[in-house]
Amino acid sequence: MYEDGTPNKHIAEEVGLSTVAISKLVNKCMSIGPLASLDDLPRSGKVATITDDDKAYVKHIACYKPTEFGYPEELWSQSKLAKHIREHCVEDGYPNLANINKSMVWKFLDEDDIKPFRIRYYLEKRDPEFAEKMKEVLMVYKEIQMGVNSEEDTGLVTLSFDEKPGIQAVGNTVDDRPVSGGHGFVGRDSEYVRHGTVSLLAGLDLVSGQIVPLVSETHKSSDFIEFLKIVDEKYADAERIRLVLDNFKAHTSKEVMQYLDTRPNRFVFVFTPKHGSWLNIVESFFGKMARTLLRGIRVSSKEELIERIYRYIDQVNQEPVVFRWTYKMDEITV
Repeated sequence: MYEDGTPNKHIAEEVGLSTVAISKLVNKCMSIGPLASLDDLPRSGKVATITDDDKAYVKHIACYKPTEFGYPEELWSQSKLAKHIREHCVEDGYPNLANINKSMVWKFLDEDDIKPFRIRYYLEKRDPEFAEKMKEVLMVYKEIQMGVNSEEDTGLVTLSFDEKPGIQAVGNTVDDRPVSGGHGFVGRDSEYVRHGTVSLLAGLDLVSGQIVPLVSETHKSSDFIEFLKIVDEKYADAERIRLVLDNFKAHTSKEVMQYLDTRPNRFVFVFTPKHGSWLNIVESFFGKMARTLLRGIRVSSKEELIERIYRYIDQVNQEPVVFRWTYKMDEITV
């Protein structure tokens, strides 16, 4: 192609190489001839061979945090790890790694799926009674499922309850720019105004799918008691009201206990394990709310935010969704 007068750029596109590589190959061919150019030229010194021990050394270093070597970073970057190995491999007895680069680091670590550049979060089970408490919650869900299937009226209402605190009332400094033919997305100024925060206390009826809300500026014991009064009035015909809820201290405070004494045998609390709020079905509703109503929301005041939350829940209650728990339900018998 070069002999035919094809430019290096077009040759590179045709054969899948860079123009720099094409230029070097052409120059090599012009210097030593086409046949000799097919082979690599002799190199000075012995080519370094990376052994399995060398790779193990790289993986070993990667399993430590940079802070353990005196660096300020919390996680390695490929460049940082390669630089550290280059600077210390000879004294540690691995001279073959003196020229290691970040691509080699990635290749060696990828063999064992080691990724010290990333964080994957998990939730530690710190409650020694986690399994027992989880089973108790799952038994509630199983009872609900069996009761729905049998259509038996037990006189018991079950709500999955939790708070969503710190919902921000954020306002724009100027109006959003609307979507248009030449502007296919909402335009928004990056500056904003904070009007404060509110908390949503919500109970999800596990049979009907209805949401019982209370929006407050706080989520203290007094707010929880107010919610219990709302529920007590809403389900006046029920014999008992059972709540699945977490171990937040406001749920078992002295004030709450005093209120419960005024309504003996009316409320039953089933607590999720510590750090086990994911077992509470109402979290599914909160997730849906975050993805819909609260996604990108802007309001002119805290009062507007409260009104829109209530309006959203009214909308949800017009077509309620009955959530069904499936995790480990086959293992639970009642």
